[in-house]
Amino acid sequence: MRNGKKKETREPLIHLTRRDTMHPAKAWGIRGIAVLLGLLVCGLAAFLLVEKLQQNPGRIGEFYYTFIKGSFATQRKTWKFFKDLAILLSIALALTPAFRMRFWNTGAEGQTLMGVWGAIAVAFYGGGKMPEGVLLVLMFLASVLCGAIWGGIPALFKAKWNTNETLFTLMMNYVASYLVAYFLVVWVPSGSSNLGKLKYGKLPSFGHDYLVIILVALVLTAALYIYLEYSKHGYEINVVGESVRTARYVGIGVGKVIIRTMILSGALCGLAGYLIAAGLDQTITTESVGGQGFTAIMVCWLAKFNPIGMVLTSGLITLLDHGAAQISQDFSVAADFPDVVVGIILFFIIGSEFFINFQLHFRGHEKEGIK
Repeated sequence: MRNGKKKETREPLIHLTRRDTMHPAKAWGIRGIAVLLGLLVCGLAAFLLVEKLQQNPGRIGEFYYTFIKGSFATQRKTWKFFKDLAILLSIALALTPAFRMRFWNTGAEGQTLMGVWGAIAVAFYGGGKMPEGVLLVLMFLASVLCGAIWGGIPALFKAKWNTNETLFTLMMNYVASYLVAYFLVVWVPSGSSNLGKLKYGKLPSFGHDYLVIILVALVLTAALYIYLEYSKHGYEINVVGESVRTARYVGIGVGKVIIRTMILSGALCGLAGYLIAAGLDQTITTESVGGQGFTAIMVCWLAKFNPIGMVLTSGLITLLDHGAAQISQDFSVAADFPDVVVGIILFFIIGSEFFINFQLHFRGHEKEGIK
């Protein structure tokens, strides 16, 4: 108060409030607009940086068409698109139970790699010594078991000693990589660390080599959705994710749920590893998963941990990756430029989440009841 007058305070020009809910159709509409804006910025960047577009600006339409061409120009590319989508989707689905529980599992890369290792180890030692069908079953069991163990270890430490799950699962990725590197030295005495493609342990093809992988991903999507939305275990996962105190108050064993859910998450990562080992590579390297365990985190988060939504987000990420590779081929650009294009679009998609979760209020236009 100055000279008997109360000092007037002004409302800020802009302030934020968290949205309670938003209709899913509107949320996906915002994401769609973000993708379009990202594509516009990518077009501008391409015009400024790509010499062929500077010489012939009319080819900008061809630049955009490249995103579709990279995935659907030929039958082979179409099959490859759906195969890559299915593998990425499978890993993202594996992360979903843990993320719903607010257990931030960053170890999908290592858990999937251990699934690949389990399958290849069985094929390496048992190939040719038993019927192929029995070998494939044992490979499957080994993959699921190895992934479950790799997911269960950090869960046990979290449940018993409240360790940081993000750091723990992240470090387990490196342990898995070094373990695979060690066995490659054991299995390949020449020192090349290149195991080569094994003769045994190949999933049967029903019309196409990738068909089984795609069907497994679709079945897994439906099964996990039902499990999370309509089962008792799914309910307990959601309650623990909302509030640990509430879960304990209603009698849910939080530690038990954490361990059980992470074993499931790791086992599903092991299943994805089995698809890579028996359905695709029939060999193993430290890069067999190719970073998809980390990409799956973004796929899972963008879909808000909804298995059905992950089909769309996995498809979008796969489309961008294939389109970026096609851009590099068609326009003879620097090796880093396709990564820049993908990064710009992902930046806009991630930024759109801000407008989905928060609402802007300007001075003089506040909603009633908000100060």
